[in-house]
Amino acid sequence: MAVSDAQIAFVHDLFADLAPLTTRKMFGGLGVYADGTIFALVMSDGTLRLKGAAAVGAIFEREGWERWTYTRKDGALSSMPYWTLPDDILDDPDRACNWARQALAAL
Repeated sequence: MAVSDAQIAFVHDLFADLAPLTTRKMFGGLGVYADGTIFALVMSDGTLRLKGAAAVGAIFEREGWERWTYTRKDGALSSMPYWTLPDDILDDPDRACNWARQALAAL
């Protein structure tokens, strides 16, 4: 399932205060960039994740955010430095942008 135009518009609205914001479709999902730096992904299922590099990932974990993990072909569990935004943040552009700024500062 590919990311829809409506999902792309939602991301632009949610992170409007981070302009210039750009997006790029990739692997059925979407990369989200601020000033050319990728800081978020929209997965093919619509899940929005922020990049939690360095200490920011620890903050996301402490806040109870879910880390992106997957199982490799060999059965090993692997995790990526991306964290799912909680629903209450998806409804609040100010909070979403504040978290995104923290994520960007750590990159």
